[in-house]
Amino acid sequence: MQRNQEYTNGLEMNPYTFGGILGNTQINVRPSGMRPGIRLSSSVSNRTYRGRVMGTYSSGLSKKGWAYTVSSSRRWAHEGYVEGTLYDAYSFFGALEYQPNTKNSFALTAILARNRRGRSAALTEEVFDLMGNQYNPYWGIQDGEMRNSREREIFEPIVMLNYGLQLDKFNWSVGVAHQFGTNTRSRLGYYNAPNPDPTYYRYLPSYFINSSIGADFINADLAREAFLKNPQLSWEQLYAANLNPNEGGKAAYMLYNDVAEDNYTTVASSLEYRLHENVRLGFGGNFKTLSSENFAKIFDVLGADFHEDEDSFSNTLNDAHGKLQKTTGEKFNYHYLLNASQFEAFGQLSTTFGKWSGFASISLSNFSAQRNGLFTNERFMENSFGKSEKVGFSNVGYKGGLTYFLTGRHWFTANAAKLDRSPVLQNIFINPRENNEVVPEIQKETIATIDVNYFMRLPSLIGRLSAFYTRVMNTTDINFFFVDSGLGSDFVQEVVTGLDRLHKGLEFGLEYEASSSVKVSAVGNWGHYVYASDPSVQINFDTAGTEEDLIAPEGNIDLGITKVKDLKLAQGPQRAFALGVEYRNPKYWWFGATANCLTDNYINISTIARTSSFLLDPETGERFPDATDENVAKLLDQQKLEDIYFLNLIGGKSWLVNKKYISLFASVSNLFDGVFRTGGYEQSRNGNFGQMQQDNLSGTPSFGPKYWYSYGRTYFLNLAISF
Repeated sequence: MQRNQEYTNGLEMNPYTFGGILGNTQINVRPSGMRPGIRLSSSVSNRTYRGRVMGTYSSGLSKKGWAYTVSSSRRWAHEGYVEGTLYDAYSFFGALEYQPNTKNSFALTAILARNRRGRSAALTEEVFDLMGNQYNPYWGIQDGEMRNSREREIFEPIVMLNYGLQLDKFNWSVGVAHQFGTNTRSRLGYYNAPNPDPTYYRYLPSYFINSSIGADFINADLAREAFLKNPQLSWEQLYAANLNPNEGGKAAYMLYNDVAEDNYTTVASSLEYRLHENVRLGFGGNFKTLSSENFAKIFDVLGADFHEDEDSFSNTLNDAHGKLQKTTGEKFNYHYLLNASQFEAFGQLSTTFGKWSGFASISLSNFSAQRNGLFTNERFMENSFGKSEKVGFSNVGYKGGLTYFLTGRHWFTANAAKLDRSPVLQNIFINPRENNEVVPEIQKETIATIDVNYFMRLPSLIGRLSAFYTRVMNTTDINFFFVDSGLGSDFVQEVVTGLDRLHKGLEFGLEYEASSSVKVSAVGNWGHYVYASDPSVQINFDTAGTEEDLIAPEGNIDLGITKVKDLKLAQGPQRAFALGVEYRNPKYWWFGATANCLTDNYINISTIARTSSFLLDPETGERFPDATDENVAKLLDQQKLEDIYFLNLIGGKSWLVNKKYISLFASVSNLFDGVFRTGGYEQSRNGNFGQMQQDNLSGTPSFGPKYWYSYGRTYFLNLAISF
């Protein structure tokens, strides 16, 4: 239903919205634009899902101006490519359109899609070497069935009502959309009990090899054998621990859900007026409002009678005015609302004169957000319950572009923009699960960007060459992790402010029609994506203000700057190239192959490890003697992942039988079954130089980087019939 797409590249002018730096995609789901008839299809794959069935019917536009489309699909897998990753999804689409005449159109659309899937984990190199790229520690066998402790379920239906008016010189569209539903993530909680994760660092060989009192190879071998024998989650042991009579029915382990119940409403309108044959004016605006209720909900107490809703580190109540003992189906741990709204208005002008054309656009917007705590957290009695201060931003955006047509086959474009952008909602409140605290002196982002392009369209060759430069300034980022440092050991919130990012590079794309049957294509990107500033870092300790102050200091700690400038952004390869060939036979079959090369891919960095606090010995408060500039640089050298090479194949065949169109499509990705790291991140557990140095001595650190690994060879096969 989403095949009818209109794409606006980069900063180019869009008639429906002001847009962003990466372009915009408009999807036309009006039934009058769908091909009438029935389409049925079935697919098999070995990727995230194993099977899919789909059916669609479009009525076409009747003489009375009515059209409707209905479509439904089902996707499933008992286990996807990665172990323990179930997949269970269905979707329904329905749209009704009425066109009283050729100028007016009314459309009502509903999309209902539910997706439930088992999640997988990033792995250290040690675990990968032991178990391989399909290993997933999140699942185990219970009563003969596979059960994943970390599932994600999304069910957020969308309802839209749209009106469109098309006249000779005037186009107007207006629409309202409402999205509602839940986004749920499950996980195991453990309370004064051992960590149930089979990859927990104390259960692995490296824990015994990296001991500060010396390597223990005997116990390391025993740990290796134990892990290989029992690499999965043991549901049986969790139930046994919860049935311990000494606990009186209290849960040591339980399964719970992190739930977000969202209500998101958008009202948008845009109009375009042709003032002159070569001059167009456009105006538009939108209003968006979000109400998001967030809470943890007990899903399964795993044989216990109840859970005590208190923080196990500080022995303080999470819900000071609620019940201590809670059980299945009840909210616990945290409960709060996030309310946000945004209004945007834009205007734009485009003109053409001779060989030149250009456009200019301006946008004005306002954003506000507020937290409303529904639990009183004992650790934050003063600012956990009730409404926070209201955080607001006013933003302005400018963009414009020029096009010069050298000839009808060669032309050049240049676009530039300067945009304000509000921080994302997740980076405004430091720890919204527990209190109302806002990031101090939070700023809106500023984006400056420019791109220059050359286009070529010859009879047998089309191509494009682009150069781009984008700087994103004053970004705020919040991270959550457990840290052992010279300043304390605890779960912390790390607040990074004043962060700049720089993206610049060259891109090209070529397509050569060697014959009526053969096409050759080549695309590439040569980029440079780096941190462009040394931002400030502040950490906030979870147990601040409690009896645990002997472990963690009270309040927020300013760590000063973190030295990350010129380090690479972990957003994929900095360079990417692909070469493809496609053959289409007159007898309606086709085949294609694409060779890909991805290089200069780096893992994400730990910012706290690049602050001055990282160099402090917690016993003396002074810098570690071994923490010379050379040793620190070597220890913190950002890791570059291996270059990636792989080959993808696609092909298809179609038939026309008794006025029924039958098509077969097949693809094979990563033909040679290569396994490579697609991304990763440095762990921040080792919060000081001495710990990290000790942990890395053996070459197999307990808290080394975690990586995401590629699938091996995968396939997809689809058979469809239309009539």
